[in-house]
Amino acid sequence: MADQSVEAVDPQRLQRNPENPRLIFRSDELDALQESIRMQGILVPLTVYRDRRKLVILDGERRWRCAVKLGLHRIPIIVQPKPDRLRNIMMMFAIHNARKDWDPLPTAYKLKELEDEFAQRQGRAPREAELAEIASLSRGEVRRLKKLLGLPSEYREELMSELEKPRSEQVLTVDHVLETTKGTAALRSRGLISAEEEDQLRRAVLEKFRGGVINNTVAPRQLARIARAVEREEVPASTARTVSRRLIRDPTYSIDQAFRDSAAQADFEHGVEQLVERLSERLSHFLGDGFEVGRPLRDQLLELRAQIDSIVTS
Repeated sequence: MADQSVEAVDPQRLQRNPENPRLIFRSDELDALQESIRMQGILVPLTVYRDRRKLVILDGERRWRCAVKLGLHRIPIIVQPKPDRLRNIMMMFAIHNARKDWDPLPTAYKLKELEDEFAQRQGRAPREAELAEIASLSRGEVRRLKKLLGLPSEYREELMSELEKPRSEQVLTVDHVLETTKGTAALRSRGLISAEEEDQLRRAVLEKFRGGVINNTVAPRQLARIARAVEREEVPASTARTVSRRLIRDPTYSIDQAFRDSAAQADFEHGVEQLVERLSERLSHFLGDGFEVGRPLRDQLLELRAQIDSIVTS
């Protein structure tokens, strides 16, 4: 049984947990916590386990860092039994995964270590559902973290450098890189750009995020919409290639402009066609069930018919 009583110990006896997925501790956030501790003390005890003469932190590394910086002589702790490495990593995920200030890329690195530790113990890689369960994450979160690990190393290094900045100074985020990677991959998978151009386009889009030319995180999704418009033969492949290369060459050319210059009209018309099909189907079911059209719906349908007539006869 774990000793659940609270002890007061010298913070110098504690050491950080090497399995903590949290690697980034921003000075501005620590300063705010440090001021709170200076005024009120540590209100929530740290959770630790004993490892020889040291006490290893399971929960409370930020509080510990602030206590050391403040020169506190005693901090409250609760001691848990020492876990093995697999359970240690699992406990770190279970304790911290719900915290919003956890950065995804360091978490992805630790998730890989958890996966490797499981494989070493079990003689096989964990299934996605198993990995999600032992990491206390959803399967969607696991997939997202694995996508981060699939990024080229230069982008992961760039993101780690960005994460070390105060949040207010961060420009490039994990979502920027993931959305851009997905969008450029959609063009390459359909043969609209080469592998070399894919990397050039990804770099160009990320630089446009940095420069403020693109300020919508999900703007790269329009690259996939261009690719799908080509696949549906609504837009010539040559047009998609032209706007893609201009995105690479022209630092002021945005994805919104590229989309407008290529697939905007076709994408709009395709979307309207789908809406018309669904409306027609619902009306058929509605009338087929013997319902009568009420005045509000009748008025809206008449207004829609007038709009359609003006488009068709123009």
